[in-house]
Amino acid sequence: MKKYIFGLLLVFSTFYVTAQQIIPYSYNQYQRLNRSLYSLDTRFHTSLKPVIGDDTTLTRQLDSLLMSEADQTRSSWVARKLFNEHLVEINREDYTVYIDFLPDFQIGRDFSHAITTWNNTRGYQIGGTIGKKFSFYSSGFENQAQFNYYLNNYINTKNIIPGMVNDKFFYESPKRTVKDWAYATAVLNYTANKYFTFTLAHDKNFIGDGYRSTLLSDVSAAYPYFKITTTLGNVKYMVMWAQFQDPTSPQLSQDNGFRKKWGAFHYLDWNVTNRLSFGFFDSIIWQDADEKGKRGFDVSYLNPVIFLRTVEGMNNSPDNALLGLTAKYKLFSNGTVYGQLALDEFTAKQVFKGTGYWANKSAFQLGFKGFDAFKVTNLNYLVEFNTARPFTYSQRTSILNYGNYAEALAHPMGANFREFLTIWNYQLGRWGFYGQGNYAQYGLNQNGENFGKDINESYLTRKQDDGYHTTGGLKTNFYYLDGRVSYLLNPKYNLRFEVGGIIRTEKNSLGMERTGQLTFGLRSTFRNIYQDF
Repeated sequence: MKKYIFGLLLVFSTFYVTAQQIIPYSYNQYQRLNRSLYSLDTRFHTSLKPVIGDDTTLTRQLDSLLMSEADQTRSSWVARKLFNEHLVEINREDYTVYIDFLPDFQIGRDFSHAITTWNNTRGYQIGGTIGKKFSFYSSGFENQAQFNYYLNNYINTKNIIPGMVNDKFFYESPKRTVKDWAYATAVLNYTANKYFTFTLAHDKNFIGDGYRSTLLSDVSAAYPYFKITTTLGNVKYMVMWAQFQDPTSPQLSQDNGFRKKWGAFHYLDWNVTNRLSFGFFDSIIWQDADEKGKRGFDVSYLNPVIFLRTVEGMNNSPDNALLGLTAKYKLFSNGTVYGQLALDEFTAKQVFKGTGYWANKSAFQLGFKGFDAFKVTNLNYLVEFNTARPFTYSQRTSILNYGNYAEALAHPMGANFREFLTIWNYQLGRWGFYGQGNYAQYGLNQNGENFGKDINESYLTRKQDDGYHTTGGLKTNFYYLDGRVSYLLNPKYNLRFEVGGIIRTEKNSLGMERTGQLTFGLRSTFRNIYQDF
């Protein structure tokens, strides 16, 4: 395999190419770029993130949005480093490097449970280019924190800091309220020519135009992967092989750590016109080893073109296949409708019977997003609906499910839910205003019966084949409000003062749990850190 990849690199590198960079923007940053990404004048492939390409245009547009002309022309070295530039920045003809310190210091109060919350994160980012073909990016964080009530319960249940890794001291002291963890990412990118890009990384990926994704999201921890991205005219094609971990499965050996599983992914994004785009997705998950022996990486899934579901069928394998579709249409100059459909398992005759057959496992998304709402410049908006039927993304065991590090590879709520959400973002110079509201209904397990919400629970534990409908089980209502006001100090690493507040309520027939929290902080980085679940 190594010789094959090396040969491809040599062949493709004979073409002319310009330098490309990894652009690790958060969802909030991408939302600010709606005007650039979703205008009627462009066919930008918006559904593959993080964006890897010539970032000159996007960077300039983001800088012009966040900084006034006076900000961008500061002459003092101290002022430039504080407000405009990277901490260390080297620009040479044959290479570029930037380095930043990334603090994330927060203090807050969970008023509902009388808990003082805080976060102490010291991080770094380093990125740059080598020649015209190589680019790199790395970030790392050392963290200690005391979370609010519901996040603390989540961590104690899963021993996973949401979207990151396990607490270092969980097994020594499971009830310890202070959590301690380290987290890092790294990306090496080789742009062979204008057609092919090769990426070797330990990071995350996201497919879709929405806030959530029913196909592949950045909810779970970072993972190692190798990705080939091809651009031919209005078509962008991605093939990726990745390795995931499952800390919930019994370890086969202390020497090998958490159980491993592999994934292969294909995604084709076709910009039919400036308005209309379609995407086609498939994936396969298989376990690395079981009690009977080690399987390892299956070379049958190396083929970058053929549909993975076909290969799985030819192998008569027990692997976990997922198929998907994406679409977007720019209805107006400042408004785009988008959607996704994921099919995990599907039996058409059972669907039309309407009996709630358990294996009709599917998820759906429909959303609308845009910019300059109500003719207010830089007021970005999103309205989105997501749903997944019971048992979607689950499998016979968690080592085969559509998850990584005990969390979902798609939607953070797993399955058996309906969710409505809206996000609004307004930028006025360096001042930023963010508002989010979520409402969801989902069905929890009840009286010892598995109703299909937890993707880590085997679908073999179900008690019947029919009668499963979305939100069935212990029907629970979920409400979430999130508001933030920030003042941006430096856009190069998103350093800002931020005041934020959340109100979260979870209510069912057994009771109600509510969290109201207010936080203050000096924050940075481009990570998406999800708390709305």
